[in-house]
Amino acid sequence: MAKTKVAILYGGRSVEHGVSINSARNIAANIDQKKFEAILIGISKQGVWYLNASVTKDIEQGKKLSLQLNPSAPAFVDELGNTYHVDMIFPVLHGTDGEDGSIQGLLKAMELPMAGTGVLGSSISINKLMAKQVLQQAGLPVGKFLHFFYADKTKINFKEISASLGLPLMVKSANLGSSVGVSKVKSESEFASAVEDSFRYDDCVLFEEYIQGREIECSILGNNPPKASLPAEIILNSKYEFYSFDAKYVDGDAVTIDVPAKLDHDVTEQIREISVKAFQALHGEDFARVDLFLRNDGKIFVNEINTIPGFTNSSMFPVMWNERGISFSDLITKIIELASERFEKSKRIERDFQSSLKF
Repeated sequence: MAKTKVAILYGGRSVEHGVSINSARNIAANIDQKKFEAILIGISKQGVWYLNASVTKDIEQGKKLSLQLNPSAPAFVDELGNTYHVDMIFPVLHGTDGEDGSIQGLLKAMELPMAGTGVLGSSISINKLMAKQVLQQAGLPVGKFLHFFYADKTKINFKEISASLGLPLMVKSANLGSSVGVSKVKSESEFASAVEDSFRYDDCVLFEEYIQGREIECSILGNNPPKASLPAEIILNSKYEFYSFDAKYVDGDAVTIDVPAKLDHDVTEQIREISVKAFQALHGEDFARVDLFLRNDGKIFVNEINTIPGFTNSSMFPVMWNERGISFSDLITKIIELASERFEKSKRIERDFQSSLKF
């Protein structure tokens, strides 16, 4: 039987470019080579696509690619005119232009099967403002928040915001991940620089109440119905104010991870139920990671959902499923199978309508 050709997309025009490379490297190393042929496509920081022989930070060393714009026979074409047909796209593009529905829309228009959440779920989930509003409408618990757009920057008032949310509070760019553009503010002297930093990366900034408690994550896999892993807990070294970029990716001693988290059975099941509902409310597909807070009084809050969670050696998404007996390789296979099954089911949707309209 011929192997399924899976194009792994990585890199991209995002502040999370490097994280994407690390995730893709792990997927390429662990994909079942008996079932799949991995085709490695790197996207440079300028947005140019290249065919690479391996997952590398030197993306531009590969062959430049273009996409043949024909939904009935989509294909990649290199600079020499060679054509590459693939059976499945596996985007591992964290953040802007990768996790926000942009790439998903392109792939959908070309009728290329794709692993992971589609256009709608991606665009909602990456926008922290939209995601919180949708979660609220679904009756799911989120912390108190305010938001401002860059055009209204002069209306941002520390005293009013801190009176509403309390101190400390969190300042975040609305459309980023990996804790880029995020600050914990404890006083007015820290406020202005935190706002400036968040506006560097986005036109919308969120101000959130700081929730004192435990940081919990829960992984989701599947569609009808989706299933939740057991929750895991991130225990942060006291030298960090919050789970920052460096704590996530640079400092190996920044966190201790409990997989599964030491929680009462009832709390565990409540977290799993809330995580599945959040995934469904935000139109997640195939897989995701839900980040939550467990406040000291026992109340649970949804923080955000990551539709393309990290796949590095220390990333919580594969670690949580490994605890459930699903190896890294089997997890990749399962995701590809879920995406393929969903794509086949989508073919029942009619794209043409026969009418008496004259044109």
